[in-house]
Amino acid sequence: MAIVEVKVPQLSESVAEATLLQWKKKVGEAVAVDEILIEVETDKVVMEVPAPAAGVLVELVVADGATVAAEQLIARIDTAAVAGAVAPAAAAAAPATAAPVAAAAAAGNSKAGVAMPAAAKLLADNGIAASSVEGTGKDGRITKGDVLAAAAAPKVVAAVAIPTGAPTKSLPQVAAPSVNLGDRPEQRVPMSRLRARVAERLLQSQSTNAILTTFNEINMAPVMEMRKRMQERFEKEHGCKLGFMSFFVKAAVHALKKFPVLNASVDGTDIVYHGYFDIGIAVGSPRGLVVPILRNADQMSFADIEKKIAEFGQKAKDGKLGIEEMTGGTFSISNGGTFGSMMSTPIINPPQSAILGVHATKDRAMVENGQVVVRPMNYFAMSYDHRIIDGREAVLGLVAMKEALEDPARLLFDI
Repeated sequence: MAIVEVKVPQLSESVAEATLLQWKKKVGEAVAVDEILIEVETDKVVMEVPAPAAGVLVELVVADGATVAAEQLIARIDTAAVAGAVAPAAAAAAPATAAPVAAAAAAGNSKAGVAMPAAAKLLADNGIAASSVEGTGKDGRITKGDVLAAAAAPKVVAAVAIPTGAPTKSLPQVAAPSVNLGDRPEQRVPMSRLRARVAERLLQSQSTNAILTTFNEINMAPVMEMRKRMQERFEKEHGCKLGFMSFFVKAAVHALKKFPVLNASVDGTDIVYHGYFDIGIAVGSPRGLVVPILRNADQMSFADIEKKIAEFGQKAKDGKLGIEEMTGGTFSISNGGTFGSMMSTPIINPPQSAILGVHATKDRAMVENGQVVVRPMNYFAMSYDHRIIDGREAVLGLVAMKEALEDPARLLFDI
């Protein structure tokens, strides 16, 4: 027998612990080297834990949903074993953090009756025994839906026989679980580590920054006309579509060069002026908001920016963004317009000092040279830390972005 230990990967310095999501292999199953065994969620990213060697998974030391630290032992692989021939004792090694197992588990399925973390919370809150709920999840696990269905089911109270002639006195009622969902259901779900971290950082931003927001309106017609004219050739040449975000990034860098304080940050009583332009792009993902970084955005072409943003979007969707891809950043852009937002006041992403909010482009009636005309307009909002950025720099910075987008040739000549 040659046992190889599976451990939690090294976490970043700012991350103390993580949460195991769901094991992809059962005890007794064969695993290949580098095959993904489980995913680990931190407050920043989801990391995959690959098998360090080929063999058979003989023990799960830590259960789904458990909190773990870097380098913690979570499983063991026997490189000399044969799949299906694992000794019962090894397969039955139950982690101390696992949820209670119903009697069905003893019948052969070691996962049957195990409540998922959110389901376990609902069971405890509603006073429902896990053994009374039939699990419909993978391997018989109890899900939140199973608990809600059990809570909504009619409760049967056993009849009590009273002997003839016995004194009649009121008998205590058998209390059913204190849940009455009816047509007003509620569901309590714990925050993911990412969501909790986002909440913490947003509160930190609002409590430590003197946030003020300035607005301006942008005529997007010149950018839309250029994009339409160049789209086909651009896609044929670079293998990606020409979107609006590359224009926004270029315009932001253009303004940050003119007003370096917008690209600065506060460190105690010092102002740190960054000589590089690392632009954070806010991306929505199934796990919540993430902000991957376009490093040295001033040195990137339109095609470089579009390809990188597309890559970030796919990685965010798949939960594959790495910690290094979301660390740092000197300025951020949040495009709520993709969801139809007309106006918002974005919150600064610490330790940055400013953020640009972009919104939906809509045809609006505008007055030009005394005439009412229809133009595709977009409202831009820039929130900034008033401790180091005065209104003058903030307003002129946003105006510089407006001028660059309304006359894109400025971006070519840097004027």
